[in-house]
Amino acid sequence: MRRLKGLTAALALGLLPLAALADEQAETALPVLEIDIAGGVEGMISVQLRPDLAPDHVARIIALAEADAYDNVVFHRVIEGFMAQTGDVQYGVRGADTRRAGMGGSELPDLQAEFTATPFERGVMGMARAQSPHSANSQFFLMFAEAPFLNGQYTVLGEIIDGFDVLDSIKLGRGPNGAVLGEPDYMADVRVVYAAEGDDAEAAEDMAEAASD
Repeated sequence: MRRLKGLTAALALGLLPLAALADEQAETALPVLEIDIAGGVEGMISVQLRPDLAPDHVARIIALAEADAYDNVVFHRVIEGFMAQTGDVQYGVRGADTRRAGMGGSELPDLQAEFTATPFERGVMGMARAQSPHSANSQFFLMFAEAPFLNGQYTVLGEIIDGFDVLDSIKLGRGPNGAVLGEPDYMADVRVVYAAEGDDAEAAEDMAEAASD
């Protein structure tokens, strides 16, 4: 709370405009991906995105989420004890022909790999790709359990901070290579929210709102 107290004091002295505080809040905010899951399971998964690890991949996820491209996209590949994969905005849209789900991506160019030493553990969000290390585009996966063989081979771009019960309830794939048969679960709505670190968040948000009044 020390930084917040300092900012509050500065505001009281008229040294720091509220608009400046709002700008500071925006710069230090952390992006969180909120995914509403529907189908056989209902609930929300919250993923803390990590631009410090993979800035380009996080920017891609945010861009597609804010364009509503992920809404109604199915979990096309779900392997028990491994991961749940989704994000094919081309062939994975619920209500369309999803037989090619997993083979498509967005109209945006593929991304250069941003591999790190961050391990693939339970709850990690990783970016799916084809054989080339630089072929990630829109698809991603959420880990049910650790998978050390993925370490350094795929891009880590976030970790689940809430909704593990929802993750564990996603319909498993019973087809070849974990393909989900019948009606797969899907992402009904995907959005990005921003949360500040520590105890400063709520008070800073209140001040930012006051600045706009």
